[in-house]
Amino acid sequence: MKIIGCDFHPSYQQIAMMDSETGELWEGRLEHEKGEASRFYESLRGPVRVGIEAVGNSQWFEKKMEELGHELWIGDAGQIRRLAVRAQKTDRRDARHILDLLLDGRFPRLWVPSTEMRDVRQLLRHRQKLVGMRSQVKNQLQHLALNQGVRRRQRLWSSTGRRVLEQLPLEGWTARRRAELLALLDQLDRQVGELDQAVRSEAQRRPEVRLLMTHPGVGPVVGLAYVLTIGPVGRFPRGKQVASYLGLIPKEKSSGGRQRLGSISKQGNTMMRTLLVEAAQTASRFDPELRRDYRRLAARKHRALAKVMVARKLAVRLYWMLREDRPYWQRSVAPTQGSPSHSVV
Repeated sequence: MKIIGCDFHPSYQQIAMMDSETGELWEGRLEHEKGEASRFYESLRGPVRVGIEAVGNSQWFEKKMEELGHELWIGDAGQIRRLAVRAQKTDRRDARHILDLLLDGRFPRLWVPSTEMRDVRQLLRHRQKLVGMRSQVKNQLQHLALNQGVRRRQRLWSSTGRRVLEQLPLEGWTARRRAELLALLDQLDRQVGELDQAVRSEAQRRPEVRLLMTHPGVGPVVGLAYVLTIGPVGRFPRGKQVASYLGLIPKEKSSGGRQRLGSISKQGNTMMRTLLVEAAQTASRFDPELRRDYRRLAARKHRALAKVMVARKLAVRLYWMLREDRPYWQRSVAPTQGSPSHSVV
């Protein structure tokens, strides 16, 4: 078997290859634009294992390895760097370091979703970006209205609010800005609506997503994103590992018997973490247990912390729903004792 440690870059890659039968070592740099990398991997015979760090802009390379039948391992970039002993860092050293990890059996291999799952992820990511753009457009229109003394908040997006926007006494470039922003808002509403329909269709054809949607606050977007982000639920022995995978547990620097906790690590999928926090706000209104926990922490600390706490609990709940193949069931919770001042509206 030929084992290759690859330091991948957008325009080139530095490799270190070891033939396990002969012990021969070969190192070199392969350019992508000139086709050197493609020709090199096409010329290899026999079983081939390639190890790279998890990087962006590498899908063409992953597809190429799949077509050629080569085994591609993708590793945790942060953990690979932490395993490096020497302080010197070059492309050649990085490739040799990855090769050594492969040979020693210490390569931190990551789970890689299928091509079909990646494509559906693009649907969710595209929708999320367009929703963000739509929010920016709405914020600009809100400011135009506020500068004219009109304060409608969410009512500005009703049919009556739309007429108010169109009738604002604006002139010159300000009027043109309003017109183009309204046209852009209509276009984004139409595009997001089409993507929402596609997400609903994709969610309905997946039984695990329909199972998650039985939980309050979890709709097609959150359920589909969770399933595609977590992947096979058997990868995680415990719910705490899911929270860690999504970056919803605190940073920790404990030593000498003293525990020091910080803010959440924010390691993992940013979009999934954002969706969970948004879903947690709805879930805490309809689920008695989450509502109690939210109010208790919001009164004692801060609402922002309470939202993140509920998001973590929701992520763990969804994990157990998938693992046990059990839909949501509402547990009865005893009313919280305490003075009315402890409640949060």
